[in-house]
Amino acid sequence: MKKIAVFASGNGSNFQAVVDVVKSGELETEISLLVCDKPGAYAVDRANAAKIPSFIFQAKDYTSKEAYEQAILTELKRYDVDFIVLAGYMRLIGSTLLGAYQGRIVNIHPSLLPAFPGKDAIGQALAAKAMWSGVTIHYVDEGMDTGPIIIQERVRLEENETRDSLQKKIQQIEHKLYPEILQMLLTQGDVINVTKARAN
Repeated sequence: MKKIAVFASGNGSNFQAVVDVVKSGELETEISLLVCDKPGAYAVDRANAAKIPSFIFQAKDYTSKEAYEQAILTELKRYDVDFIVLAGYMRLIGSTLLGAYQGRIVNIHPSLLPAFPGKDAIGQALAAKAMWSGVTIHYVDEGMDTGPIIIQERVRLEENETRDSLQKKIQQIEHKLYPEILQMLLTQGDVINVTKARAN
């Protein structure tokens, strides 16, 4: 069974969704570590409640991205982490972690990439009066939400759509889709297999 670390910066709703499906047995993995760059984030409370160890840091306490990523890497090795799952982690992954976990870092983003990358994708979609938004799960590279796409699922924006209503629609998809795709990736390990499985 592969071990994962989940990276989060805020509320941690996707982290909780992963915790829940691991507990139910629907996702065959062990969450070995939460990595969080915000000491007061609710994701840390969720990890404590689930008895999952946390590595909490602040970037300003380190001299460089390389320095704090090296500290993260030390913790990942300590817990024998095989795979990194980003779930609302608001920092770009740098060369230190990319080099150590090439092809083993995935992210979930609340838009249909390449549309609305970066922060506040929901706000971007509303401001653009987009007809469609949705969820993208992708591998992570050095860019901002630019890695190879694994799967996307779309959601239609209504005329009276609000931030809250759109966020709820997107989170409903995220909380179902992310665990499902993680199960495929962690057991099959091949993006081609994942896309074929979803198509059938």
